[in-house]
Amino acid sequence: MAVKVINPGLSTTVQDLGRPGYFHLGIPLGGAMDRLALKAANLLVGNDEGAAGLEAVFIGPELEFTADGVIAVTGAEMPITLDGVEQPSWTAVPVKAGQVLGFGFLQQGARIYIAFSGGIDVPVALGSRSTYPIGALGGFKGRAIAAGDELPIGEAGNVRSGRTVPEALRRRPGMPAELRVLPGLYWHRITEESQAAFFDDAWKVAPEADRMGYRFRGGKPLTFVEREQPFGAGSDPSNIVDSCYPYGSIQVPGGTEPIVLHRDAVSGGGYFMVGTVIAADMDLIGQLQPNTPTRFVKVGMEEALAARAERAGLIERIRGALA
Repeated sequence: MAVKVINPGLSTTVQDLGRPGYFHLGIPLGGAMDRLALKAANLLVGNDEGAAGLEAVFIGPELEFTADGVIAVTGAEMPITLDGVEQPSWTAVPVKAGQVLGFGFLQQGARIYIAFSGGIDVPVALGSRSTYPIGALGGFKGRAIAAGDELPIGEAGNVRSGRTVPEALRRRPGMPAELRVLPGLYWHRITEESQAAFFDDAWKVAPEADRMGYRFRGGKPLTFVEREQPFGAGSDPSNIVDSCYPYGSIQVPGGTEPIVLHRDAVSGGGYFMVGTVIAADMDLIGQLQPNTPTRFVKVGMEEALAARAERAGLIERIRGALA
């Protein structure tokens, strides 16, 4: 089976759960920005949770099926149609050969995930089928899909259509979105006034928000504790001697606009990091539209670990609901 691409939508790429283990070589984690949404979509169609599907941003693709199967669309909310007939989201939907999947205008969130029974069967690159466009690695020929492409689909098992993820288990950002942050190794580089303001200020997602990182604007510029810059750090107080960038770390070039580094971000550089968004909240970032009001919330390690356990429990409840 293959899926024919009539219209690719916007920045639509093949993604799975990523390729950990190569960060030290400068190859990012990659994978779905909203991992929970991709896992749920795969569970709905009977795939392994880490099977490859499609991630589309703001505008969904138009796809034609060449064989019968089952699909599921999760993540952001936008109208879903089969041959013009609206279909439910977060639900296993049967499709027939020749039918065309389409999407309406985005209503909530930023990214949708489309899973196909059998998964997208593109070649594995460094342990993953995820697309890393900057490195032309993985996915469909190392790039976003384009009109005329035919995406190969693997063999599907017995899949029961009609299953749905209950509304209460569909995690979405609040308004304003709240992102919990652990202060980082360089927290001491800013003044106590700036430390307080960073968490008190209201921020908004900037237009520069993609798979590499999300930029935020609106808060007060950070002020730095005076020091003599070490050799190799550069003259700006936000510069450091090069360091590793953890997934979710927040760099603030020039002390003005925080950037949360996401799935396709670089692995190191010369900007200080004010802290790190906890892993449990990184999925939420992938669903933020430009200009979304956002607050950073300070937490400690115990709270971060509790949030991780809570998120793991949510995934387990989705598995149970679909069993």
